[in-house]
Amino acid sequence: MGETILSTARLKGIDIIGNDRVRVHAGVSIAELDRELARAGKYYPPAPTFDGAFAGGTIATNAAGAATFKYGSTRKWVEAMTVVLPSGDVLDIERGVTCAHEDGHFDLQLADRSIRVEIPRYRPPDVPKVSAGYWAEPAMDLVDLFIGSEGTLGIVTAATFRVLPRRPAFCLAFVPFPNRSRCLQFVARLREAAQQTWRDRDPRGIDVSAIEHMDARSLAIIRADGIDRVNGVEVPDGTSIALLVTLELPPGTNTEQAYDEIGRARLPEAPDTPLVRFTAMLAEAGVLDDVEIAVPGDQTRAAQLLAVREGVPAAVNARVGRAKHARDGRIEKTAADMIVPFPMLERLLARYDDEFGRRGLDVAVWGHISDGNVHPNVIPRSYEDVESGKAAILSLAREVLKMGGAPLAEHGVGRSRIKQELLRMMYGDEGIDAMRHVKRAIDPDWKLSPGVLFSR
Repeated sequence: MGETILSTARLKGIDIIGNDRVRVHAGVSIAELDRELARAGKYYPPAPTFDGAFAGGTIATNAAGAATFKYGSTRKWVEAMTVVLPSGDVLDIERGVTCAHEDGHFDLQLADRSIRVEIPRYRPPDVPKVSAGYWAEPAMDLVDLFIGSEGTLGIVTAATFRVLPRRPAFCLAFVPFPNRSRCLQFVARLREAAQQTWRDRDPRGIDVSAIEHMDARSLAIIRADGIDRVNGVEVPDGTSIALLVTLELPPGTNTEQAYDEIGRARLPEAPDTPLVRFTAMLAEAGVLDDVEIAVPGDQTRAAQLLAVREGVPAAVNARVGRAKHARDGRIEKTAADMIVPFPMLERLLARYDDEFGRRGLDVAVWGHISDGNVHPNVIPRSYEDVESGKAAILSLAREVLKMGGAPLAEHGVGRSRIKQELLRMMYGDEGIDAMRHVKRAIDPDWKLSPGVLFSR
């Protein structure tokens, strides 16, 4: 059976190497990679929420998803890559082999010359997700120069990822709360419990890899579009915020075992297991009776809970599209991708309330609350709302930077004018010029992705 898996995977540009490595072509989708690894009982954790993304694209943007809380972003999982430079030279780079000189530069030997690449002196914010231009740190690895460079320095054609040799069993829980402060307190306790489990390596501990959230406006959209009813998910009246929690259970945990533990969780003789401990936390928070759970093996229920989460951005995008078609062709998606250290999150959400409320904007907020990474999305009624929304994002970005966060967390910069302004806000004109020096050293003729990240 193992030979069949490897043979089929190789035909698709996926080569499973040993116990904890996989070599993929850049054009392999994360969804296809996950399917092949699942067949082998393995797991690649830092997949973005959008599983239609391709491996090369996730490297180009240092993509991150819901599980960044436990596993980090793409950067931490890339072990090697093949990169075609604008000159046509091909670099095969392996992590740990080529690191920056202590003076802060790389010397790259090409076929006909050597080039020096100076590392910028700025430092990215110390948060779990940053997708904002070229990475820079002392003694950095050459691999990291290309991760997050958005195709401006070279084209990644293949990469080697680390993978987990054993795939966890997953339990999903939809957890509604009537109050945002209570919800954030629960998230803080859940984060602490998971981090304690990782430190102690306690097989009985609560092991959470992701906590996502949807605010009251997002939930109103779900109800208005019938997304809750179609998927059989009840959102109680008075819910102001809801979580989607991914709880990891020991590999091999099956459906029957999980249901048995949930059924016995409130009994004195309940076993001491991760699922029982999680159930107890829900009971302490006073929300257990309203929780919807998909246990390991129940793929149908898991798909329904995920569909509720995915339905929010889809529904918002549809509203933007209708407004553009019916009201003003200049209307466009107006959203932000901001992250702050988790202790600052409640303050950030309050600033969202103030800034968007002051402007009278209709805004839905969702995101990866376990990372402090949230996405405010304007639902515009006019082009004036779009312009006001952009001004609000710029204002909020300044607050995010003061909090030690980043206004560009996981989606990259591209050619978006507002995102390029956010990049400049992060690193200043001097930082952008330092990026240009890197670009000119590797791509002096500006062949690759002109206009991405910054202008010439």
